[in-house]
Amino acid sequence: MYDVIVVGGGPAGMTAALYALRNGKSVLVIEKNGFGGQITHSPKVENYPGTLQMSGNEFAERMLDQILAQGADITIETVTGLDMQTVDGIPEVKLVHTEEGETYQGRTVILATGVKHRMLGLPGEADMVGEGISFCAVCDGDFYSGQKVCVAGGGNSALQEAILLAEKCSEVILLQDMPFFTGEQKLQETLFAKPHVRAFVNQKITGLLTGPDGFAGVTTLDKVTGEERQIPCDGLFVAIGLIPENEPFKDVADLNAYGYFDADEECLTRTPGVFVAGDCRSKKVRQITTAASDGATAALAACWYLNRQ
Repeated sequence: MYDVIVVGGGPAGMTAALYALRNGKSVLVIEKNGFGGQITHSPKVENYPGTLQMSGNEFAERMLDQILAQGADITIETVTGLDMQTVDGIPEVKLVHTEEGETYQGRTVILATGVKHRMLGLPGEADMVGEGISFCAVCDGDFYSGQKVCVAGGGNSALQEAILLAEKCSEVILLQDMPFFTGEQKLQETLFAKPHVRAFVNQKITGLLTGPDGFAGVTTLDKVTGEERQIPCDGLFVAIGLIPENEPFKDVADLNAYGYFDADEECLTRTPGVFVAGDCRSKKVRQITTAASDGATAALAACWYLNRQ
């Protein structure tokens, strides 16, 4: 039986593991794909304090090496559920079940399940993530300074991304596949007042253009006129939403209307001994630093819970 089981091996999960290990707790980290989460899609990370530049993969490898050196156990499995029962006289032991048929016992659990970006579903799209396609203007906007970029989407996230990019890029083209922009009016006014921003509605992105250097632009279809066009650009920022994967845990942690864990900065849930951390919880800012902050907070809360038992 582990003191702490961490579900998710991104920055939040691995930070949680690190803090729990350094507090003398036994820790298992369960990751379903690959350690590092979404950050591994970033070819350069330049906004992490104390590090001038590194790749997302390098950051993930450093964190993994660090928790392994501290004594963490890890496994690559998909968690399907969580329940509780008395085991060997210990009440409310957390049982973490996986798709592979394993059940792991923990005295506490930290859910750091992250999110995945909603994608356009285009051929070759996944291969260009980090190589022309991005999801975060704060993270990657500087790489496109003085260049032309497109932004897919029309909600608050897309408008905010476009506003940030407009401060750096020579031209920003906003492509919305609906008849209108759904983001706040104030954000629209701020963005559309900028002279080097163009915005189009009813534009469905149907393909990606490539050239000798890789990504070269997008093709679009006007959903009203049927007109097809090619838009050369240096980068594409996709801002059409995030997908949390928290449904398997709704019996132990409340979800909000969007599927995120309904928890604040204390990272607590309605179930004693179950905590949440990172992009999977309800929050306004989703960055590496905020994920790491959540991981530390959740781990310390778990340690305090264990020390009181």
